Amino acid sequence: MRSSAPPVAQDGLPSPQRLRAVLVMMLGLIVSVLDGTIMNLALPAIARDLNASAAHSIWVVNAYQIATLALLLPLANLGDLLGYRRVYLAGMALFSAASLAAMLAPSLGVLIAARALQGVGAAGIMSVNSALVRSIYPASQLGRGVALNSMVVATASVAGPSLSAAILSVATWPWLLALNVPLGILVLVLGRRTLPANPTAAAEGARIAPMDVLLNMLMFSLVFVGVDRLGVVSGGGGPVPRDALAMLAAGVAVGVLYILRQRNRVAPLFPVDLLRIPVFALSMGSSVSAFCAQMLTYVALPFLLLESYGFTPLKAGLLISAWPLSIVVVAPLAGRLIGRIPAGLLGGIGMALMAIGLVLLAVLPHAPSEANIAWRMALCGFGFGLFQSPNNHTIVTTAPRERSGAASGMLGSARLTGQTLGAVLVASMFSIWPPHDSTQGPVIAILMGAVCAVVAGICSVLRVKRMN
Repeated sequence: MRSSAPPVAQDGLPSPQRLRAVLVMMLGLIVSVLDGTIMNLALPAIARDLNASAAHSIWVVNAYQIATLALLLPLANLGDLLGYRRVYLAGMALFSAASLAAMLAPSLGVLIAARALQGVGAAGIMSVNSALVRSIYPASQLGRGVALNSMVVATASVAGPSLSAAILSVATWPWLLALNVPLGILVLVLGRRTLPANPTAAAEGARIAPMDVLLNMLMFSLVFVGVDRLGVVSGGGGPVPRDALAMLAAGVAVGVLYILRQRNRVAPLFPVDLLRIPVFALSMGSSVSAFCAQMLTYVALPFLLLESYGFTPLKAGLLISAWPLSIVVVAPLAGRLIGRIPAGLLGGIGMALMAIGLVLLAVLPHAPSEANIAWRMALCGFGFGLFQSPNNHTIVTTAPRERSGAASGMLGSARLTGQTLGAVLVASMFSIWPPHDSTQGPVIAILMGAVCAVVAGICSVLRVKRMN
């Protein structure tokens, strides 16, 4: 009897199967990334249609994000144990079913619950994505595969708000979720025949402890909600709320207990075994610092462009989009350079360019032209794109084959940690220098982003010696 999961060749899948598997991976990644932002513009309409307050409607977005982040590492480890293909397809099935439930939700509570289930499904898709990429591509082409992932994520991030606006201009908010169902079915049908089985068996004695899963979920949930509270208050220039600080402190305390429990695990849920590998640890440090720099800038820029320079929301959005669009453009180039130029050097150059771009944004003249802002934004995006693919490639390939899922989960965790740290830093700065009063707060946040980019570049360059 023919197996529906093709075996993995010693060096990736053969070409026809590989192309179909890449299509499956791209479709899953697109819908999961899109749904992280596509509902934002619909929140006022959702609140109105379901008779809910604006504050409560925000949980339509938060529930998805928290569920995704809290289950990223557990499902990545489950992929190491049961198979990346199984976790990916199960995640896609749950994501599609939850999308249909969200479309038909009669109340805000049901919608939030459906969105949380969507987030669980998205975690299944994202957690093992890079591990599957490692199994699909030959080693000589893996850099291009990782770069393609970066390009798809950047494109979907750019397209989310625009696609949402286009759909809402002709239809109601439930139609934002309509594409997920047919695309999900297509991914399930194709994925059963094209996605490979795990190339290696899980480590002997590996298991997932329920208490570790609970601690992981608590840590990420507390930190996320705490940071979200800080961000809401800092946006209004108010004092730092004690409940937000308490949640952050509780999240850190749970995190310490959680990580201490991982030290003697065969295949720890939080992969402290991988962090003992110097190149992996430096790559994670680079990623955390780079995403921290990006978050600092992304939060500060709207205040600078809208309130200090007087641009309309449309113009500000178009100017900011120069950053992710540059990532889309440079990703293929970065993929081709992997293996030809040391990843640590490529990352260092990319972060140097990003730091220069951020400093130039911080010292803009009083009334800058759109062109002056756009090329600086493009320089930042070019630097970030030159850094991201080689860095992700190093994270994925440094881990042993049987821990590919854990490494894949850590990619998302690095993004979360960096974004969380950036949000905390910018909230602190805005509480000292309210962004509505002057340009000082946003400018300092952008300069702090440049400092974080320099730190990321240093971590990246340090890998060159380690890898020689």
